[in-house]
Amino acid sequence: MKRFGLLGERLSHSFSPLIHSKLGNYEYKLYEKTPDEVDDFIKRGEFDGLNVTIPYKQTVMRYCRSLSYNAKRIGAVNTLIRTPDGRLFGDNTDYFGFACLLKRAGIGAGGGAEGSAESGAEGSAGGGAEVKKGSAVGRVDFSSTEANSTGKTLILGSGGSSLTVCTVLEDLGVGDVHIISRSGADNYGNITRHSDAEIIINTTPVGMYPNNEDSPPIGLEMFPKCKAVVDLIYNPARTQLVMQAEERGITAVNGLTMLVAQAAGAAGLFTNEPVAGEKIESIITDIERLTRNVVLIGMPGCGKTSVGKVLAKKMGRTFADTDELVEKTTGKSIPAILNEDGEDTFRKSETEALRELCKQNGLVIATGGGVVMRSANRSIIRQNGLIIFLDRELGELSQEGRPLSQQTGVEALAEKRIPLYRKWAEYTVKVRGTDQTAADILEVLHK
Repeated sequence: MKRFGLLGERLSHSFSPLIHSKLGNYEYKLYEKTPDEVDDFIKRGEFDGLNVTIPYKQTVMRYCRSLSYNAKRIGAVNTLIRTPDGRLFGDNTDYFGFACLLKRAGIGAGGGAEGSAESGAEGSAGGGAEVKKGSAVGRVDFSSTEANSTGKTLILGSGGSSLTVCTVLEDLGVGDVHIISRSGADNYGNITRHSDAEIIINTTPVGMYPNNEDSPPIGLEMFPKCKAVVDLIYNPARTQLVMQAEERGITAVNGLTMLVAQAAGAAGLFTNEPVAGEKIESIITDIERLTRNVVLIGMPGCGKTSVGKVLAKKMGRTFADTDELVEKTTGKSIPAILNEDGEDTFRKSETEALRELCKQNGLVIATGGGVVMRSANRSIIRQNGLIIFLDRELGELSQEGRPLSQQTGVEALAEKRIPLYRKWAEYTVKVRGTDQTAADILEVLHK
């Protein structure tokens, strides 16, 4: 069996093995290497091909005997193929991936331009590497794409991904593009001179798992003309930058489409069999479904834990409960924390439990009834979660072992919390018994 994989420095966040398992019948492993280990791995590693990610997309070029046209002109390689003579061919399928992302999101820049992963002509290359016409991994026709912007575009970051984005935008005919880096002529210190930007594209790893709550040092309030935000990060599904855009009603997309499309391009090179666009679309949908957490909110005693366990079993997922994690980390029961340390201490512990769980993917998570009382919890949940409100009649709510329900009263709690549950939730499901409610949630998810 052919041996392929992903080379990078930190790969615990990667969806690539899951994606490639849907693309072909070949071995695909993660090769997490430090900069000091890369040279030996490239020269002596037993692989037939590799995808390459941060921070090695430019590093690996020196090992290539030949390069595709796109890899040469971009100045970065994200796919390596070992040729029959044992040498390495370098290509850049990120070009196709980013072009697909723009097309799928309807983010254009003037229309009428065509982007292609096989565009270009043969030419000569410096450094002893032969430049070859890129293998056909797909074409993206932008002629029918409506333009979101014909104005200024900002690219955050100047690494390998930034180079790819610049090349695609150039081929689309976008002329007013500015790269923002930490120390370049255009930097975060003087970024306000670009306050008229209409598209912002983040190519940096800032905000990527496990540092989900980090955000590039900008606020979208600085860009009143902004019409679209693209964040190449895909884990979490919603970065802080994406959520900023959503809150302002701005078109916002993450990097999952690019990830899947570039993987499909690489798979075409690995197997010499192009991947159909319909399969790319199907895999994007599958990955979104498989990796999104299902987060249950609702009043104390509404059945979040019991429904969540049944739902997790039906979905083949891991179940997690924020209350259980709080008790585990503090060594105290919830009633003891509330009685001995107060509600504020409990809420802080609850938020930390949310941070830990909501960084992960593909869980069913039951939250405490008061999770909505801290507004910061909403963005923590939304980064990877689909929020479902379990709506149960107040007279049916159990108060046993629930100090706040007993002390404050169910009606008083409901008056404060139910409007927030409805505001936070993407879907509301009436509680109709544990098994039936779990089945109702599944129906919602399938739709």
